[in-house]
Parts: sequence; C-alpha cells; structure tokens
Amino acid sequence: MTDIFAETTPEVEAEGEALTFTTTLRPSGFLGLSLKNGLLNLITLTLYRFWGKTEVRHRVWKGVRLNGEAFEYTGRGVELFIGFLLASVVLGVPFLVVVFAVQFGAEWMILFLLPMYIALPWLWGFGVFTAFRYMASRTTWRGIRFSLKGSAVNYGWLFLGVGILDGITMGWFRPAGERMLAEKIWDEVRFGDRRLRFRMARSQREGIYGPFAIGWVGTGVGFLLVTFIFIAILAATGDFSDPNSLSTPESDFAAMAIIYGVMLLLSPFALLIWAPYHAALLRSIAAGVSVDGASFRLEVRALSLWWLMISNLFMLLITFGFLMPWVQARTARYLITRLKSEGTARLNLAQQAERGPGTGEGLADAFGFSAI
Repeated sequence: MTDIFAETTPEVEAEGEALTFTTTLRPSGFLGLSLKNGLLNLITLTLYRFWGKTEVRHRVWKGVRLNGEAFEYTGRGVELFIGFLLASVVLGVPFLVVVFAVQFGAEWMILFLLPMYIALPWLWGFGVFTAFRYMASRTTWRGIRFSLKGSAVNYGWLFLGVGILDGITMGWFRPAGERMLAEKIWDEVRFGDRRLRFRMARSQREGIYGPFAIGWVGTGVGFLLVTFIFIAILAATGDFSDPNSLSTPESDFAAMAIIYGVMLLLSPFALLIWAPYHAALLRSIAAGVSVDGASFRLEVRALSLWWLMISNLFMLLITFGFLMPWVQARTARYLITRLKSEGTARLNLAQQAERGPGTGEGLADAFGFSAI
C-alpha cells in the first residue's frame, strides 16, 4: 500500500553537462567582408567601423559552438557609435576647455593638465571593463544572455595601480598584475544567473615568471643592439668632429629610414622572445576560470602563438589593415580549437539575465582597445 503522506514528486537535482567547444569558422570566408569593411571605412573616414565590427562579431560568434549550439551576438553598430560619441565628449571637452583657457590667458588652468594625464590610465581601465561588460551583455547561448557584474570604477583603480607598480618594478609586477586584472573580470562573469569563478590558486599553477624573464632579458639585449646600430648609423652618415654634419635633412631621413627598417626586421624576434610569456599567460588565465564543476585549459604553445602573431602582423601590414576581420576570425579559430574543459556544469539551470547597458565600448574605442 502506498503511503499517501510520502512525497511522490521529489525534486531531482539537475545533472551537469560536459562542455565541448568546437568551431565552424573559416577565415577564408572573411576575405570578402574584409574588403567590404575596408572600402566602406575609407569612404566614410572610418565611421563605418562600428557597423563593420558588429558584422564581424555576428559571424565570429555564430562560428563558435558549445556542445554543438552556436553563440549569438546581439549588439548593434549604432550602440557602438553612440558610445563613441559619448566618450568623445568625456575625453575631449575637458582637454579643449583647458587648452582654450590657457590660450586666452588663464595660464593657471595648465595645472589641470597633470591630473588629466594621470587620469588617463584610470579611464583606460574603466573603458576596458565597460567594453567587456557590453560584449558580455550582447552574447547569448541557448537564448540566455551573459553579463558582467562588478564595478568599472574599481577596475579602473586596479588598472592604474598595476600600471604604477609595473613602472616602479621595471615591469616585474606585470605578470602578477595581469592575473589580478583577469580575476577582476572573470570572477564577475555570469551566464544568466550562473556565476563563473576565477580561482587564483589554479591560475598560479601555470608558471609565468620564467617566460616573462626570457622576454624581459631579451628586450634589454635587443635595446642595446638597436642602440649600437643607431650609433653605427650616426657614425656612417655624419662626422663626429663636425656637429653640424650630424643633423642634416638628408642624414636625418636616411638614419630614420634605416632605424625603422631595422626595427621592422627585428619585430619577429621581439615577438618570438615574448611568445613564451604570452602563451603561459593565456594558459594561466584559462586555468583559473571555472563554472560549477567544470574547469578549463587552453592548449596554447609559444611557437604556434608566435607564428599566429607574426603572420597576422605581416598580412595587416601588406594590406594596410584591410584584412583585420580575417585576422580576427583566424585568431578566434586558433583559440577555440585549443580550448578544452573538464568536469560538468549545470548550465541548464540558468535563468535569463538583464539586457545590460544601452551603449558600450566608447572609451575603449577612443583608446584603441578592442578584444575583437
């Protein structure tokens, strides 16, 4: 006989699912879009870039799959354009007020220039955070939006502090600072109401100071080499006994042309010595991210990352930036094919998140920052 007081519909805990990332991205499919965006940017004096960037994101997001289901980007070009206009007012008006005030005799206004320049790194950090917040709010999977909580103001202060300590330590605080900045972003990401976490202890298992030392020492050696070449060029193009011969239009042009040529030739080696650090940093950040019981790893190695960077740079240089969408699709494919997950996550329990800000990325665009 069935006990009528027994609970007949027990609440069953939802099972988690393993997370598998795949991609259908074909960079060759972005060649036509690259030409279209490049030409329209020329015709509109770069104003089309907001709509061009939006179309690139639509295609890239659609080409990324999680458990066979595509992501979707729901942002609009007009939102980026309005954000840019607002940022131009925020950055441009105070600077113009000070400049015009000084020109009309209010020399004391120049005292505001130093605080304004100090505020720029804070604004940069603020802009980076709001750019990520906008992109998260315009990204959906299974119809559920992502979001980024936290404070852009606090991230700006952290960004400023990392920059100061980076300068004081001659760059040696940068690896720790990069992890702190990553934690501030990824620990506040939500899929609907499901929270992602950033575990610093897991991130620190991936050593990054050894690769950083390679880049730091290599940069110092490279700087000495470039200095030696510069002195040799001066010696070859001028007479040290006659100071006037060291600064003529012809010699200045020749010296600058040679120096820029040498820097261009050395750029592959500069990217090569820093590739181990950038690869280790990407692995470290991915290792720190988790959701429920699922953790992540990014199987990125120095040489493959170096080849990606140098070939992307080469294609951008010879096409004057026209192939940027192709480069972005190629980079996204490279990362997604190397992104792995272990464990399970209860993403099916996620509830819808709010839409997020109405505009975005204005400050990031003004500073020239864009994740994609």
